[in-house]
Amino acid sequence: MQKSGFWSNPLVETAGYFSVVVLCIIVTMVLFELVTKYNNWEQIKKGNIAVALATGGKIFGVANIFHYSISRHNSLGEMIGWGFFGFTLLVFAYILFEFLTPKFNVDKEIEADNRSVGFISLTISVGLSFVIGASIS
Repeated sequence: MQKSGFWSNPLVETAGYFSVVVLCIIVTMVLFELVTKYNNWEQIKKGNIAVALATGGKIFGVANIFHYSISRHNSLGEMIGWGFFGFTLLVFAYILFEFLTPKFNVDKEIEADNRSVGFISLTISVGLSFVIGASIS
């Protein structure tokens, strides 16, 4: 039996998912701001490419995790819950990246516009978002 009505209209569902995920991305960016030792948006405004790369990777990673969460869950609550669980794993990966590079401080290097570290940070966020997304059940 097919659902009918306003809320099951594909355009309404798409707009709903879009709105919720944009809000979730804003929330996760605020949380990432708390994890990093520099101000992402202030550094991007100054032209810091390394911060832009790292931040772009985080946004892509979170959006990708929510992509998987939308495709695998039927309710909005499950989608948000699994999406934030995936985000938590992405934050853990960022902290692990910092821990596994004891010869330099990732945040300081990114703040200093070390683009290679910014690019690796982007790659870790994007790459692991596919692994996290694939494992969301």
